[in-house]
Order: sequence, then structure tokens, then C-alpha cells
Amino acid sequence: MTDPAALVQIDDTNRVRTLTLNRPDALNAFSEALYDATTIALKEAAADPDVSVVLLTGAGRAFSAGNDLVEMQAMVTNPEYQMGEYGFPGLIEALTAFPKPLICAVNGVGLGIGTTILGYADLAFMSTTARLKCPFTSLGVASEAASSYLLPRLMGRQNAAWLLLSSEWVSADEALRMGLVWRVCEPDDLLPEARRHAEIIASRPLSSLMAVKHAMVEPTRAAIVAATQRESGQFAELLGGSANADALSAFVGRKG
Repeated sequence: MTDPAALVQIDDTNRVRTLTLNRPDALNAFSEALYDATTIALKEAAADPDVSVVLLTGAGRAFSAGNDLVEMQAMVTNPEYQMGEYGFPGLIEALTAFPKPLICAVNGVGLGIGTTILGYADLAFMSTTARLKCPFTSLGVASEAASSYLLPRLMGRQNAAWLLLSSEWVSADEALRMGLVWRVCEPDDLLPEARRHAEIIASRPLSSLMAVKHAMVEPTRAAIVAATQRESGQFAELLGGSANADALSAFVGRKG
């Protein structure tokens, strides 16, 4: 079994906990094990009184390449496929309930959940060399992670529609213009700038930070849960259908 500590690196500095997704050879694609490890890391950070802010980033040249499509195909084709303890639903529940400021530093490519996770970020920083994509329609599936609700609120209806419907890449400058991220930085400046802002926030009383976060997020939580349920039903209906099966077979064929 993969050691969860190896999949998410943890560093604590000045009340900021940096979580680094650590499957660089797979472009930090989310396997069941990585979903579990990230969920556990978020739950532990939420419960730790010495952590005021979480900063999430990726190791290597990717933020996250989204769902591990090899595992997705196995989920569709292998009746004995073993789901994780938390999996994708557990991560979304942890993000929805997360009570402290969450900052994302998009260091490289962000696909699928590597983009939609930004809907849960209180601040998002992005490298000038990074790119984002929601490839759901090109994979023949539905949107996920409550992105159908969160992204229109964050970016506006038309920007979100293009991102979710087109399966096209979005550059850092486009993401900034659309309102998907808050700051764009040169690659070497990304983590220092994200950490600098995180430490400013973390210097404030934790009770105040959690009160403000609760006041901002609590009115949306029921709608996030409802959107997640709608998307999950649509995803389950489309997963394994002809368009999805063809897309996954083509992907796995290219990997082989």
C-alpha cells in the first residue's frame, strides 16, 4: 500500500501548512490513494490549532493532471476495482467543509480537478507557464466538484461556460482575466509570493479567520452539496458510455 505521507508532502512554517501533491511522474494525477492522502491531510490541517492557513501546490511540472484516467478505465471495466477510503467524494466533502483559509499555487498544468479545485480556494496564484483545462466534454462525462455552481459564481456565467463546455486550454493570462485566479507570477516567484500572502493572513487570530471564512462560505454550502449530487448523477450516467469509453481507450492506448 502506498504511504499517504509520500503522496502529500507537508511543511509547516509560521502557521502556514504547505501541502504538496507528490506524484510528479504521473503529473500529480489523482489516484484513489492520492485522493485519500489529500483528504486526510486537509482533515488534519482543519483540526490542528497550530495551522491557520493551508497552501496547496504540486511537485514537479504539474499542479495536477486531474483524475488518473488509467484508474478511471479500470473503474469502468474491472468489476473488482477497489475504491479508496475517501476517494473523490471524500475530497470534495473535505474541501466544502474546510474551515480555514485555503490558498492554491498552480505551479504547472491543471486538468479537471486540478482546475475545479480553484472554486474552493480563497486565493489562487498561478505561474505564467501554467495552463488549465476542464476536459469533461472531451471525455464524454459531466462536470464535477460542484464546478457547475462554483465557477459561474467565481468567473461569471460565460467564462465558466467556455471553460466547462469547450475542453480547451486556458492560459495564465486568460485565467487572470476571467477571475479564475487572483495573481499570476513568474515561476520562481510563485511559491514565495503565495507563501508571503499566506503568512500575512496566518498572522491574524485564527478565531477571526475562521469566523470570516464561515461567514463567506456557509451560505453556499447547501448549494455546493446539491450541485455535487446533480453532477454525480450525470457523471455516473455518462461514465462507461460510448463517448467516454472511446476517449478512455484512446488515452490508455497512447499510454501503452
